Amino acid sequence: MNPTLVQYLPIGLMFIVALGFVGTTILGTHLLGPNRKTKIKLDAFECGIEAKGNARLPFNIKYFLVAILFVLFDVEVIFMYPWAVNFKTLGIPGFVEMILFIGFLLVGFFYLLKKGALKWED
Repeated sequence: MNPTLVQYLPIGLMFIVALGFVGTTILGTHLLGPNRKTKIKLDAFECGIEAKGNARLPFNIKYFLVAILFVLFDVEVIFMYPWAVNFKTLGIPGFVEMILFIGFLLVGFFYLLKKGALKWED
């Protein structure tokens, strides 16, 4: 066996054990747990409030767009943390690269503002 693959053997075993545990737990709860389906159990439950109407009402696409943009810019900010931690070691080239990174983010943000992606009024 390849020596580099042997190094990954514990990770593979842990993955197999984790999958086996999850599968056994799911199967065990379905086989051993109670299986009574009553009207009350099958009703939708949301924070103790009775459900009214259909849950499949269409949403404005702007809601999803803002949510996706939030995730996009939020994830981009996560890349700034390792840079801040290693600020002194990266020196001037690291600073210039981060300025370029922030510049690209700002270009994308101003493009979205120009296109009106963040305006709620139609």
